[in-house]
Amino acid sequence: MDILNGLKVVDCTQILAGPFCTMMLGDLGAEIIKVEKPNGGDDIRRFGPPFIEGESAAFLMINRNKKSIALNMKDPKGLEILKDLIKDADVFIQNFRPGALEKMGLGYDDVINNINPKIIYCSISGFGSNGPYKNRPGFDLIAQGMSGLMSLTGTPNGDPVKIGVPICDLNAGVYAALGILGAYIKRLKTNKGQFVETSLLESGLSYTIWESGIYFATKEISSQSGTAHRLSAPYQAFQTLDGYINIGAANQANWEKLCNALSREDLITNDQFIDNASRMQNLDSLVEILNIEFKNKSTSDWVEILINSGVPCGPILNIEEILNHEQIKEREMIINIDHTKLGQIQNLNFPIKFSDSESRPKLPPPLLGEHNNEILQSLGYSDKEIDNFINENIITS
Repeated sequence: MDILNGLKVVDCTQILAGPFCTMMLGDLGAEIIKVEKPNGGDDIRRFGPPFIEGESAAFLMINRNKKSIALNMKDPKGLEILKDLIKDADVFIQNFRPGALEKMGLGYDDVINNINPKIIYCSISGFGSNGPYKNRPGFDLIAQGMSGLMSLTGTPNGDPVKIGVPICDLNAGVYAALGILGAYIKRLKTNKGQFVETSLLESGLSYTIWESGIYFATKEISSQSGTAHRLSAPYQAFQTLDGYINIGAANQANWEKLCNALSREDLITNDQFIDNASRMQNLDSLVEILNIEFKNKSTSDWVEILINSGVPCGPILNIEEILNHEQIKEREMIINIDHTKLGQIQNLNFPIKFSDSESRPKLPPPLLGEHNNEILQSLGYSDKEIDNFINENIITS
């Protein structure tokens, strides 16, 4: 894709939130220089199993469209190379604990005053750069718990449940990408960079729109509600003859369509279910009635009946089922990438479609240090200097 062609990003992040951010920027056409530790690189390279010929499946999923340099930043010469990279970049992104880069002379003020005054400097951390928790380490699980998400997930009165995907990490990556693009657009107008930051905690909290709204309005503390919606009904999963089906009949029109499809027109005029507020007040009774109805047929039968009746619904698929689904294939959400070592591998495609930009990856996920020479040569280092860096263990592969 060519939307961000010419945007150069120096990426000093690892594991998930930062790499997810820079993969999206790379998908949009930015040049991503992934700076990794010399011994082992990004920690996610060791996440697994599964591994494919020693390469982590997790790493392969979030690091396409990047060039890797394995750089010893603890060595003064390695640190100078990193500064040269930042000097030549539009964006610098890092997920070090607050204060760590300041000790290396790479804090935001250091960079804009001494290295690159127009840089867009992005920081992703567990809790943000200020506040009493600023120095605490942060991971997705910790953020899910502290943001309230785990208190809201699972069956009523059950144990706290982690959301099945690392949603705080992923959302922080999306917010970071959005912030970088916003800062880039402003820089095009003002010729000035700025500091952009987000945190895992804030990214998780930002998802509690209904629950925080309820608390602001009533001081009521929301709890686990299973698959049910907090504010409208019926909007949840129901058990069928052979599995489950999700029903999204939350507004009045869809509710009446559902009743007609079930041949339960009597429910439309029942005072207990006459409108959404009544259905929410009598949700247990409503669910009991609908559970009996849905157990009479298979999921596929109900999907056909309800879709033909105009009722939003769908099955609950596992990963294999969705990856092989006809809609996903038609939308080209599974892509093949030619990897340097592994041959053809599969990835999930960028989920935004553009009418005038093709969303095809230009680079496979890199091997550790795969682009050492290319990156250093682009900075003006000679072959002899690069050989010296290798001999001095400043760069490795």
